[in-house]
Amino acid sequence: MTKSRVIETNDGIQGEIEVAIYDTMQRRLRDKGWIETKDIIKSGITAGVALEIGPGPGYLGLEWLKNTEGTTLKGVEISPDMIKIAQKNAEEYGFLERTEYVLGTGNAIPLSEGAFDAAFSNGSLHEWENPEDTFNEMWRMLKPGGRLLVSDLRRDMNPIIRWFMWISTKPKEIRPGLITSIKAAYTPNELERLLGQTDVKNFTIKGTAFGIVVTAMKE
Repeated sequence: MTKSRVIETNDGIQGEIEVAIYDTMQRRLRDKGWIETKDIIKSGITAGVALEIGPGPGYLGLEWLKNTEGTTLKGVEISPDMIKIAQKNAEEYGFLERTEYVLGTGNAIPLSEGAFDAAFSNGSLHEWENPEDTFNEMWRMLKPGGRLLVSDLRRDMNPIIRWFMWISTKPKEIRPGLITSIKAAYTPNELERLLGQTDVKNFTIKGTAFGIVVTAMKE
């Protein structure tokens, strides 16, 4: 039986040292091709202006920009130290003019309504303090025809998969955070009930070995 959720944090990752360690881990995932950019593109998010919630050091969105043409990205991030890293990484990619990172939270997005062709997030759902409000805000930001994708870990993953993730996570300082993130993650059934209380319509939930992917298109 799956244990109940244990809330991890709603403050994001703060502090220069912690952010630097997390950046090292995310950069390694990028270099191994383990960033979920392909899932975003396969979902139909391939053009226009995209909103990213919880971009962290920015690699997911930056890889999306790298693999699309004429696109721009705005990221909403709760950690000022993460924004600094994301801006530095955007400069490394040569995408300063295609990116903007703003300080804020997903449940009160400080951007214009209906301004985005897409909205996506990976790995931050389990930290959202008010997930229903954040889904509603992301939905509100979309234009008609806009696409939504939210992916995260799943708490009910197979123990063998969990062990594989733990042993594969480097630097090793990140491993305790992986475990607390898994414990805070949702199951597919929990997420379906949660989304049923939001404004998001015609959503699809796909469970994978490692996590959950939510997709929807606004009519």
